[in-house]
Amino acid sequence: MEMPNIQRLDLNPTHTYEEFKLRPGKPLPFGATFVPGGVNFSIYSQHATHCTLVLFERGKTEPLAEIPFPAEFTIGNVFAMVVFGLDYENTEYGFRMDGPFDPTNGHRFDASNILLDPYAKAVGGRSTWGTPPDWNDIYQHRGQLVYDDFDWGDDHALQIPIEDIVVYELHVRGFTRHPSSGVRYPGTFAALRAKIPYLKALGINCVELMPVYEFDEFENSRPHPFKEGELLMNYWGYSTLCFFAPKAGYAATAPHGMQVDEFKTLIKELHRNGIEVWLDVVFNHTAEGNERGPSISFRGIDNKTYYMLTPEGYYFNFSGTGNTLNCNNPIVRNMVLDCLRYWASEYHIDGFRFDLAAILGRDPWGAPMPNPPLLESLAFDPILAKCKLVAEAWDAGGLYQVGTFPAYGRWAEWNGKYRDDMRRFLKSDEGMVSAAAQRIQGSPDLYAWRGPTASINFLTCHDGFTLYDLVAYNGKHNEANGENNQDGANDNHSWNCGWEGPTDDPEINALRLRQMKNAFVLLLVSQGVPMILMGDEVARTQHGNNNTYCHDNELTWFNWELEQQNGELLRFATQMIAFRHAHPALRNREHFRNTDYMGSGYADITWHGTQAWNADWSNDSRVIAFMLCGKHAKNGSMSDDYIYVAINAYWDALPFALPGLPTDLVWHLFANTSVPRPGDIHTPGQEPPLDDQQHILVGGRSAIVLVGKPATTHTEHP
Repeated sequence: MEMPNIQRLDLNPTHTYEEFKLRPGKPLPFGATFVPGGVNFSIYSQHATHCTLVLFERGKTEPLAEIPFPAEFTIGNVFAMVVFGLDYENTEYGFRMDGPFDPTNGHRFDASNILLDPYAKAVGGRSTWGTPPDWNDIYQHRGQLVYDDFDWGDDHALQIPIEDIVVYELHVRGFTRHPSSGVRYPGTFAALRAKIPYLKALGINCVELMPVYEFDEFENSRPHPFKEGELLMNYWGYSTLCFFAPKAGYAATAPHGMQVDEFKTLIKELHRNGIEVWLDVVFNHTAEGNERGPSISFRGIDNKTYYMLTPEGYYFNFSGTGNTLNCNNPIVRNMVLDCLRYWASEYHIDGFRFDLAAILGRDPWGAPMPNPPLLESLAFDPILAKCKLVAEAWDAGGLYQVGTFPAYGRWAEWNGKYRDDMRRFLKSDEGMVSAAAQRIQGSPDLYAWRGPTASINFLTCHDGFTLYDLVAYNGKHNEANGENNQDGANDNHSWNCGWEGPTDDPEINALRLRQMKNAFVLLLVSQGVPMILMGDEVARTQHGNNNTYCHDNELTWFNWELEQQNGELLRFATQMIAFRHAHPALRNREHFRNTDYMGSGYADITWHGTQAWNADWSNDSRVIAFMLCGKHAKNGSMSDDYIYVAINAYWDALPFALPGLPTDLVWHLFANTSVPRPGDIHTPGQEPPLDDQQHILVGGRSAIVLVGKPATTHTEHP
């Protein structure tokens, strides 16, 4: 029997406007979504009185049409409309919102502005990085329609246990933009794909990408103070235009509207190589700035909903950039959830690092909340349940929550105290041994009930000195930023090893190399989750600039010639990462108990000094050593070798007495930073046994790593 051809009622237009056929839309989801035969446009505004959909042919300066939402197309505070017959691939869209212009009461409506949809999945207008836009364009940043039809195959989020992660923080453009990168389409998602073998060889299994949301590199652009014809730009991208759209300027295919697929292809290839992808997300503020800033999207759609405002209608500035997103308003909270769910489901993102995350716990008037609904919602969201959530647990308004960030058993933190304490210990400050011991253990003083995996350990990140600059400069040198060296942090805890900046002195250069090796030892033998800054493994320098947010030039680009020039450091870092991967004792899920709960005859961790079993915790001590009993690895769930680490931050060599091992084991040397290549480090599993099993001389400002295991025949070749 032939079935009747029944046409669904909701596929049919009910209204017309000029040549366009329309019908009332669905209020959810917000944004532009495809329906049979048309596009459903939905946008929220509590205080707007009228809304008009503005349609453009892609790239055209004047609108194709402006379609007012009929009153009957409004549902609550949502304007929703289906438009039939659009040329999807050639359509750009925005909105005009009408309502009161009353800044004192928080309203800044202006129907002369065309506004970007907060839920737009792609944004036109900046398809090629650094190409000057048409400043007379009536609609600079244009929403575009996107099909979510990418072929993922069997790809999915990797779900690597967080204790096994080694994070590499990188800037998508800066990683391949340098002429030495040797890639096609430098500075793009496609180019980064070509460098996956490098990341894999280094041992990285997680990349944390600095902002890849749509932002405008020309925001606050200005002439370089020293280089004629060069602009300082919004290079880092911590100034979001649209939270749902990947940065078109990072895609080689963006002029063809393919930035979404190009980014998804990168993620798929990283996953295929066992590398997770975390996004650095910036929900604390937007690109609209303070009351003198432009109306791009949120301000003109519903200023009072989206921003924290003073009683006089000014913007709270807990972000340090002019405004603060009102994240604990239910509408904004839902937008954040919708956004992260979208990236997790449609892009297979593995984790998120939240910039200035302390802001996310403030109420609409700026006060810290004891139980912030947004943070709780993110922690228990069913779609985000397997994603890593990492907080930068402070903000520009003075709220510092390292160790106290509301965690709900889910959140990890960038451990700023690890950075500061370990930098001070590394440069031989007195009184730092006890603090260093806490950081090495995964900061149980901060995360007693959360475990060491709550701590993202780092010595450097995009914000501050690189590792080389940390050992080459006493002070910041930010003159090229054009702000009279007033910007950037002053408390860098750095030491130039005796000379400010580059030098030909072989002793100073040897000391700097040794200190960088010491830093990799400290970072990679510490419990918690290590994070490495792009290029630190090859001694990338920013010439003492600790705030390179505005530089799209060789100051911030990865110079791939350093791979050969600083091959000794690269080899050392690679082997240290491999050592961490090889030893589960370095990757515990729970804090040490300082007891022998496995009956091995040794506690899980024991502390030593120049004398075995006798650590020196005094104020003038600059040495620390510890031993891990492999029987307690991953808190007894696995077995491993014994590991002994000694760090001598004193300036002269010191003899260390070694703790005795079980009778069937002997000490083998894995790393000794006081020895030049190739003796400075060995391949994990091929460490030579020590001739003297009772003592070892640790050079001044040096570190050693030993492995206690059955006697082996050494077969490694340099």
